[in-house]
Amino acid sequence: MKKFMNTAETMVAESVEGFVRAHEALVVFGPERRCIRRRHLTPGKVALISGGGAGHEPMHIGFVGHGMLDAACVGHIFTSPTPSQIIAAIEEADTGAGCLLVVKNYDGDLMNFEMAIEMAGDRHSLDMVVVSDDIETSWSGEGNGRRGVAGTLIVEKLLGAAAERGMSLAELKQLGKGLNTRIRSMGVALNGVTVPQTERTTFALGPGEMEMGVGIHGEPGHARQPFAAADAIIGHLCETIAGDIAVTPDAKALLFVNGLGGTPPAELYLAYNGARRFIEESGIPIERSLVGTYVTSLDMQGLSVTLALLSDEEIALWDAPVATAALHWL
Repeated sequence: MKKFMNTAETMVAESVEGFVRAHEALVVFGPERRCIRRRHLTPGKVALISGGGAGHEPMHIGFVGHGMLDAACVGHIFTSPTPSQIIAAIEEADTGAGCLLVVKNYDGDLMNFEMAIEMAGDRHSLDMVVVSDDIETSWSGEGNGRRGVAGTLIVEKLLGAAAERGMSLAELKQLGKGLNTRIRSMGVALNGVTVPQTERTTFALGPGEMEMGVGIHGEPGHARQPFAAADAIIGHLCETIAGDIAVTPDAKALLFVNGLGGTPPAELYLAYNGARRFIEESGIPIERSLVGTYVTSLDMQGLSVTLALLSDEEIALWDAPVATAALHWL
C-alpha cells in the first residue's frame, strides 16, 4: 500500500490540521481540536452542526462556513466522532438560538449524536435531522433503514441557507424532514477501499467486474455485475433512482454526480451527461446541477448519482450565497 502519509495513526490529525491551516480565513479549531468551526459565527442564528468519520473529505469539514455548517467533528477513518467532540461543537457554535445536528443514518453516528444531545440538552436548545437518501439500504432490511450518503450535502446546503435567513430551530427541523423524502442516491464502484490502518482492501473485484449499490465506508453493494459501458451503468443508477422517488407534475430537480475519491473529473462529467439525458427523458426537468468530488470513500474508484426534487423556495436556498472550502458561490 502506497499513500502520502507518515503513519496510519497520525494521518487524520495531520490531514485535519492541514485543512484548517489551508483555509484559515474560513475556519478555526475548537478547544483541544475536538471540532472545527466557522471563524466568524453569527449571533442569534441557529447553528448547524454535522460530522462523521474521516475518509469522506471534503464532507463535512469542507462544508463549514457561511451558508452551510457552523461546526463539524471528525472521527477516525470511517468512525463516528465521539460524544465529547460533538458537545464541544455545540458549546462552540451555539450563539443563543440553539443547534440543529445533521446526522447521516449510520448506527454509530446516530448513537453518538443522540448521546451528545442527552448530555448537553440541559444547557442548549437542540434537535436533529437524520439524512437517509441511499436507495441501496432500503432493500436490505438491515439496520435503521437508508444510509445517509451524498444527499447529505444538499440537506446541509439548504438548511444552512435557511438558517442564514433566520429560520427557527423548529422550522429548520421541519424543512430537513421534508427534504429527506425527496432526495435519493445510488453508487457504483470499480474497486474497494484501501484502509490505512489495516492496509487491506474492503472488497476485491476482478478486471471485468463492478459493484452496484456501494456505501461511503467502503461497503460492498447489493450486486456484483459485469463491467459495462458508461451509459449502461449510469442508466441503471438513474432508472433505479427515478423509480424510487415520487415525482409530482411541478417537480424541479437538482442532479448531483459525485466522485467517491478515485474518479477523474472527465469521467464524472461524462456520467453527468448520461444521467441528465436519462432523467430528462423520464420527464423530470433539471433546474440545478452539481458535479465533482464532495462525498468520498477514501480512494474508491466510483461515483454516485443523487436526484433531489425541490420547490422554488428550496431552489432559491440552493442558489443562496455560500462560502466554504468545498462550495463557494455568490
